[in-house]
Amino acid sequence: MDANNQNTALLVMDMQVAVISNYPDYNEITANVAKAMAFARAQDIPVYFVTVGFRPGMPEVSMNNKILAASKQRAANLSMEGLMKIDDAVAPLPGEIIITKRRVSAFTGSDLEVVLRAQGIQHIMLTGVATSGVVLSTLREAADKDYLITVLSNCCTDSDPEVHRVLTEKVFPHQATVITLEEWSNKQ
Repeated sequence: MDANNQNTALLVMDMQVAVISNYPDYNEITANVAKAMAFARAQDIPVYFVTVGFRPGMPEVSMNNKILAASKQRAANLSMEGLMKIDDAVAPLPGEIIITKRRVSAFTGSDLEVVLRAQGIQHIMLTGVATSGVVLSTLREAADKDYLITVLSNCCTDSDPEVHRVLTEKVFPHQATVITLEEWSNKQ
């Protein structure tokens, strides 16, 4: 892991009430991410929030997209503002950047890369829901874009604990450093 905090950012991804309330470890994951955010801020590491969001009626979503098409049908008559609300336990501070994405990866359909490059960020630390969704997709794309990547394993969760375990223990280490929040905070 890059020790230089000057070019590091913590990404808090898909921690929206509409997303994380579906997970049984909701309180544990929000508590861990909140601790990671507090630690990052204390180290002068910027915290960027990534949310998934769409226009009313979700015109950005093709019915060919298996994951998002199901959401489009369920959310057809719901307020997009309500769906994009970040959980209060991990809410941004005034002035912190919120990035809206249109697909699973934090990079796809967003200005994340523009923000990271403008701020000189070369190392991203990933947190969020789900491990097999936004974390996996963002990690893969970030690796292809030559970012240094750290995954805080206990600041991510998945609906299937075995999938989370396999990704964090067997797949992610090929492209990222995988550590716990406690390991990160004890190294600084």
